[in-house]
Amino acid sequence: MHIISHAKVLQAQAQYPSCLVALDNWYRLTKRVRWQNFSQVKACFPAVDKVGDKFVFDIGGNKLRLIAAIHFNTGRLFVRAILTHNDYDKGDWK
Repeated sequence: MHIISHAKVLQAQAQYPSCLVALDNWYRLTKRVRWQNFSQVKACFPAVDKVGDKFVFDIGGNKLRLIAAIHFNTGRLFVRAILTHNDYDKGDWK
């Protein structure tokens, strides 16, 4: 997938160093694949959820939530937000 934007992932790695490796693993795996549908995403990341038109990935043993929009037809994934579990639960990202 073409990930837009890697800068958000790098920023989250700096902000949440305990999740640096988990974010890097997510980025590297996601960059290597070309998903065509949600089932393929779920096969790579069993804990991913679809919430409306967004996809929510659990990162770092459920410490962070990476919220993305995936355009399967173009092979693009847009990182919308990377939030702590508490910030995610507030629901301001919706």
